[in-house]
Amino acid sequence: MKRINKYLLAIAFVLVPVGSFTATAQTSTRPLTSKELVALVYQLPAHPERRDDIVAELRQRGIGFPLTAGMRSLVASKSGNDALLRRTLEEAERRRVNPTASTRPPEGEANELLERTRVATLAAADAMPDFIVKQLIKRSVAYGTTNNWIPQDNLTIAVGYRANSGEQYKVLAINGMPSSPDAPESRSYSKQVGGASSTGVEYISALADLFRPESKTEFKLADTDLIRERRTLVFEYEIKKPFSKLTLSADDNSASAGSRGRVWIDRETNRVLRFEQIATDIQADFPITAAATLIDYDWVTIGENKYLLPTNSEVLLTSVNRQRTIQSRNEIRFRGYRKFGAELKVIDEIDEADFPPEKP
Repeated sequence: MKRINKYLLAIAFVLVPVGSFTATAQTSTRPLTSKELVALVYQLPAHPERRDDIVAELRQRGIGFPLTAGMRSLVASKSGNDALLRRTLEEAERRRVNPTASTRPPEGEANELLERTRVATLAAADAMPDFIVKQLIKRSVAYGTTNNWIPQDNLTIAVGYRANSGEQYKVLAINGMPSSPDAPESRSYSKQVGGASSTGVEYISALADLFRPESKTEFKLADTDLIRERRTLVFEYEIKKPFSKLTLSADDNSASAGSRGRVWIDRETNRVLRFEQIATDIQADFPITAAATLIDYDWVTIGENKYLLPTNSEVLLTSVNRQRTIQSRNEIRFRGYRKFGAELKVIDEIDEADFPPEKP
């Protein structure tokens, strides 16, 4: 069986990072106080590149105070409602509320879980059925490093996956207007719609490659967490650029990149429920200089069997276009998994049930 290993993050215009992806760990292990967190987030409007340092502080130290609606609102307003910071803050609150459930297991137990997950993930990738699914994509842009997102458009994309050839994409609708019935299928839809797009990474390739021996992935136990009421262990990982299959594409240019991030592993099923990927070692003269993806997986039924597949994804890219910094955000919902060969039509447009309005 031919295996598709290459995956792509692409943008159709030239793309500079929101900030460094390298977080500086602090020596203190004492939980953050509300005063300390307020002081940190007040730096963000003038220094958005410090977001990753704040995320690292929250992950390492946690919080020592109840997370109130007022604090959530303050962090959202000062960070431009940054999704990563919001999720990390909620994780810290869960650890504060239930520290016993957040206790890390012994190293040996964690390594055994990681090895079971490696076996289960690679076996699942090889046994994945041919299927089709509809992607509902809400695209936004922001200028500078403000994170002040401006709606760009809504896309409905049909995706067909075959184990021997990977993904094929077809644009069904743009802003609710159906495409031509003879719209082409291709390995990427970026040239048809412009702007930012992602292919391959949401499905099998990236997650399977994470556990392949040739990737030489370095794992480190980082935390515990709850994902949809499932107890998980959180591992940080890094894949050096020479062993990475992540590819960035801008216009007609492409470049390889390393990656780092985290995986959330269900402690009972030995499967990955959430996957974070951040591009690293991007060559200095390449248009795309920052790229990050977060994918949530859940069990879906295809035919008579259940498979663990993406249900939600968020892709963040940053660019410079004619000396102007531009950020791009794609929020993706996956709907209507079914066996390959069925027809996907534009039955409904993206609505608030799929993309609830952002909190102020």
